[in-house]
Amino acid sequence: MICCRVCAAPRAVAPLVATPQGARRAAEPTQAQDRAGGVSWNICRSPVAAALLSRELTALGVDVESAGFIGPNRPPPPAAIAAAARHGVDLSEHRSRLLTADLVRAADLIIVMDPAQQRVVCDRFGLRPRDVIVLGDVDPAPVEARTIRDPVNECVAVFEQTYERIARCVRELTSVLEQADG
Repeated sequence: MICCRVCAAPRAVAPLVATPQGARRAAEPTQAQDRAGGVSWNICRSPVAAALLSRELTALGVDVESAGFIGPNRPPPPAAIAAAARHGVDLSEHRSRLLTADLVRAADLIIVMDPAQQRVVCDRFGLRPRDVIVLGDVDPAPVEARTIRDPVNECVAVFEQTYERIARCVRELTSVLEQADG
């Protein structure tokens, strides 16, 4: 999970996302199929997405943090570190952290990697689905599923494919947030 908090002057960060068909609410399904996921160790996908988002949104006064549901203080696997480096992200010092009620309360925007995580965040913290964005929903490329594949225990090539999709989604989300800020 990724928690974004506006640190500068308050402004609305609406849970709207852009698609080739235009803006829509994030909770509307974009694909007929959702693949169940739900595991979030905070060691592969969200730290890369958070680093890429932070790089893009710092100028807008947005603080970006990542957290997960399982196992605090876990390092990313070597394949994650290698693939992330190709995107200019250093995961060597990253350690997982748990998503807490305090993080959720402080966040203006919560981003998850799959619909199962969205449901868990909503159920656990009393949020509405429209308040939690599935990052794959903003993918401008044609995709088979909303879920961003968890590459844990996979080869570097799978990490690279996953991180390329995350980077594409982050660029699209950044564009929407910058338009909302303007």
